[in-house]
Amino acid sequence: MDASLHSKENLNEGKERPAVIPDGLSFDAIIFDCDGTLGDSMPMHYVAWVETLTPYGAFMSEDEFYAMGGWPTKIVAQTMLDRFDIKTDLAAMVKHKEKLFVQKLSEVPPVPQVVEVVHYYHGKIPLAVATGGLPEVCLGVLKSIGLSPKLFNTIVTCEDVQSHKPEPEIFLEAARRLHVPPDRCIVFEDVDPGIEAARRAGMVSIDVRTFYTPRRIT
Repeated sequence: MDASLHSKENLNEGKERPAVIPDGLSFDAIIFDCDGTLGDSMPMHYVAWVETLTPYGAFMSEDEFYAMGGWPTKIVAQTMLDRFDIKTDLAAMVKHKEKLFVQKLSEVPPVPQVVEVVHYYHGKIPLAVATGGLPEVCLGVLKSIGLSPKLFNTIVTCEDVQSHKPEPEIFLEAARRLHVPPDRCIVFEDVDPGIEAARRAGMVSIDVRTFYTPRRIT
């Protein structure tokens, strides 16, 4: 660990560094995915998708859903429209799915180990959220788990980038906004496309699934 980070941690009034941060890992900033990482929201996203697709006689398995983790809603929606030859407006499907999800926000619990990291490092090193979700959905998740957006130096969403995970653009944009080199950032993620995006960005990732078991619907 470098001296600058060590000195910042001394400001934590004797609190131990969160156990999910590996010993010896040196970094100057942390980037968090939102859905499934800060909050255990993926199950409710899945339920919202099932409810959205059912009227069209379409279905997505939970495994298929997680394989598209980190994808913007409009990309998932377009994939479903193409796969099942659904004749409806893309924007309308996206709006309906997100409306259903927002109605379920009260059922989204925090991922406590990751929330602990946010509180531990807030004000000590730069923090960012980088999510494939829409801004209003990300803010809704943060509110539901009791995290203020002010805890983060910046929030990057699907509306801020052209490509989605596993492409690294969203993490590189977060690093740019934090004014920290990519190789000095670490990433908390919960799905394979996000882990791959961090790798392509040259960042060390911490897989939430190694210490937290997300809820499953099926």
